[in-house]
Amino acid sequence: MSDASVVVVTYNALPWLEPCLESLRGNEVVVVDNGSSDGTVAFVRERFPEVAVVEQENRGLAAGWNAGIAHTSGRYVLLLNSDAWLHEGALAALVRCADEHPDAAVVGPRLLNTDGTLQRSVRGFPTLWRIATEYLFLRKLAPRTHIFNAFYGGGFAHDETRRVEVLMGAVWLVRRAAIDAVGPADEGFFLFSEETDWAYRFRRAGWSSLFCPDAVATHVYGASHGGRMFAENVRGQLRFLEKHRGSRYARVARPIFVLGLLLRRRADVVRAL
Repeated sequence: MSDASVVVVTYNALPWLEPCLESLRGNEVVVVDNGSSDGTVAFVRERFPEVAVVEQENRGLAAGWNAGIAHTSGRYVLLLNSDAWLHEGALAALVRCADEHPDAAVVGPRLLNTDGTLQRSVRGFPTLWRIATEYLFLRKLAPRTHIFNAFYGGGFAHDETRRVEVLMGAVWLVRRAAIDAVGPADEGFFLFSEETDWAYRFRRAGWSSLFCPDAVATHVYGASHGGRMFAENVRGQLRFLEKHRGSRYARVARPIFVLGLLLRRRADVVRAL
């Protein structure tokens, strides 16, 4: 069994797929294509013949992860977005960090934007207050504080190895033993919150999520979402709240999301004037 296998789920992300797969040379890599129409499958088979390709209908990111994991053999599985790529030594650093912290189900790297600036990747589990701070723009009052911005890791410097609640799922090293213990990703989440749900389930079972700044990756934020970011975020977070906090809790959250949508539309109108 190898140290780490890699799963890349794709859906019409061809512009970024080449640097993604180039950064994985020499590793066991599985590309799961969720019904792309941009020539992804043909490109991978021609340009990266050593990469295994799994073709399936688009049932969401979690379903893609699960399909890819089933085709791998490593002690760890790196779940890598098709719009992200590793820097030199990143995978080895993630594995080393995971080996040094045997309670870690998930280890994530320091993420950079394409211009080299830090991409904040630490997140908090959704609560009513945290949703309000995000969707009602309260976090802008004090974006670097935990109380007003825990949803987006306010106050976390991204410069030290630390256990966190959730890491953005663009680059996740997942321990196979933890997957075996907790079960696969919940395919009821289509896009967004699948990693939050999985991290929450890992945490309830006694595992942790670990931020590892020694490993570095670049992520083109939002490139693979096809303009559905807001709607899919809301849908995923409501499902998370209903699943883990109860239907009554989720019903209370709905007006916050609605008000947040109205505020965003008003802001868009003002910017257009």
